[in-house]
Parts: sequence; structure tokens; C-alpha cells
Amino acid sequence: QVQLVESGGGLVQAGGSLRLSCAASRRTFSTGVMGWFRQVPGKEREFVAAISWSGSNTYYTDSVKGRFTISRDNAQNTVYLQMNSLKPEDTAVYVCARHNSGSYYYQNSYAYWGQGTQVTVSS
Repeated sequence: QVQLVESGGGLVQAGGSLRLSCAASRRTFSTGVMGWFRQVPGKEREFVAAISWSGSNTYYTDSVKGRFTISRDNAQNTVYLQMNSLKPEDTAVYVCARHNSGSYYYQNSYAYWGQGTQVTVSS
């Protein structure tokens, strides 16, 4: 079983930056697509970004394009989410996940999930 542990969340002012990390417990992480989602209480979990196993293909939701960058280090079994120009509407719990099958944009396509890290952006 793959275990995923996120870190790097916190409180930041609008316009600031944060870098999230997601460490996986097993080497098999490196062969799969990894994704980041975010969730606000009372709302459905929202796709943020995904990255192929080689890192050559990345996918973003429209609201974060140009501001967020997903990357990965397979040697370290870690995926990152660099978040720049943060906005109050980016406030959420950010969760990383390992893709299983299906569309990268849908949470049901992911088999393993971390616990999440809170990101709060103040105005």
C-alpha cells in the first residue's frame, strides 16, 4: 500500500507563495501519475494539478494555470506543488493522490490519498 504524507501548508498573505510536498512511502510511486486536489468544507474535492510519471506531462485546472507548478522527484518519491500569486479563493485543504485509472481530472480515478495540508490565504 502506498502512503502519502503532505507538508508545506500554512498561512500566507494574498500574492504570496507556498510550496507543498507529498512524500510517498513506496518506490512504486514513481510509475504512476500523481495529482493534487483541494477541498473546502461543504464543497466537493476539486482537481488542481497532475503530473505524469516522467514529469513530461502536466495538467492543471484553469483557475491555477500560470500560478501553480506541479513537479516530482522520483528518486525521492516526492511530488511538489509550487503555488505563487496566491489568492484568498485558494484557501483549502490540499491533498495529494496517486492515480489509478481513468481521467486525471476526477477524484474517483485516484486510488491512494494523503491526509492533506491546510493552506490559508488572507486578503
